[in-house]
Amino acid sequence: MTNLSLVGPSLAEFEAARAVVSQVAAVTPMESSRYLSAVLGAEVHLKCENLQRTGSYKIRGAYNRLSKLTDEEKERGVVAASAGNHAQGVAFAARELGIKATIFMPVGVALPKLQATRDYGAHVILRGSTVAEPLLAAAAYAAETGAILIPPFDHADVIAGQGTLGLEILDQVPDLHTVIVPIGGGGLISGVASALKQKALLDGRTIRIIGVQAANAAAYPPSLEAGKAIEVPILPTIADGIAVAKPGLLNFEIIRDVVDEIVTVTEDDTARALLVLLERAKLVVEPAGAVAVAAILAGKVTADGSTVAILSGGNIDPLLMQRVISHGLAASGRYLTLRIMLPDRPGQLARISELLAEAHANVVEVLHTRHGVGLQISEVELNVSVETRGPDHRQHVVDVLTSAGYDPQID
Repeated sequence: MTNLSLVGPSLAEFEAARAVVSQVAAVTPMESSRYLSAVLGAEVHLKCENLQRTGSYKIRGAYNRLSKLTDEEKERGVVAASAGNHAQGVAFAARELGIKATIFMPVGVALPKLQATRDYGAHVILRGSTVAEPLLAAAAYAAETGAILIPPFDHADVIAGQGTLGLEILDQVPDLHTVIVPIGGGGLISGVASALKQKALLDGRTIRIIGVQAANAAAYPPSLEAGKAIEVPILPTIADGIAVAKPGLLNFEIIRDVVDEIVTVTEDDTARALLVLLERAKLVVEPAGAVAVAAILAGKVTADGSTVAILSGGNIDPLLMQRVISHGLAASGRYLTLRIMLPDRPGQLARISELLAEAHANVVEVLHTRHGVGLQISEVELNVSVETRGPDHRQHVVDVLTSAGYDPQID
């Protein structure tokens, strides 16, 4: 790279933000992963922002933005809208700087995120069922009261704060070749990519930046194709932290210039990544924070040198974690639910149990009913869930039942 079109913060501004952010943000661990290195065919490191104060990188941008407020603006207080990480980042930063914070959150927000935001001293107001309604309410509150609205990603000070993570990564992995970054509105990747590209240009080297979006909430690929930020419909996704319908305007301009590639991952990819991080790295990561690892596991990215996958957050509700782990086990071929039609006569359930035991499948749940849709009078329906050891064992279980004359259907 011989030149760089500079949009957004300069390298000097990123360095200045680093001095500010270091007052509150921890230098999070950089963990190597032999398992992911084997999958990618290159050395893989995990940047553990899931272990950051407040549980995500968001504290960086929030604190940097709030620190730039004048005394008069601080007196007016700040307001933000979020379903989780941005809320906690703003609440924490406001407490540290002695600023009154009001946070609008959706009614169904996860209890741990709601409680954490309140514990940081913010006044929380619940509005609506999605984050769109709190966003409108926060904007109206700012207009009515004069409070300063703190955006989650589309502001130069926020971007500068998030970019401090890129400089930290380069300190920890000096031979850095590729960075894989989750993308929602684009605050994190625009900061990290711009800071690293400017530093690389200064050092006469090249660093690749790859962004990852959830396939059900991927606004950047069509926006880049259209040449402008466009809004896309958001489908349900477990990666709610990056479910943003439209890119930030400044973020889009930066990303268009300095990000090398953007890929998407499915819900199954993300669930598998969470399971791998739990089992292999012993790390608790929220779905949005795991998409960089999901991209590696799904074969969506390639790299020739030292690669860093950013784990952007770890604020996951325990109930969601339970569901995601189950989903991840199923996606990894380690949990199997079968629907089997049986003759309604004694001994059939016992016979299925014998076959599953022969196949070394551990039964975890059974539903036996005569009331399934489409059942003949002489039939019963058996739904059985079993633990398996992977895709090959999963197929072996199905083959054993089929060989015995049954017609198991995978649910």
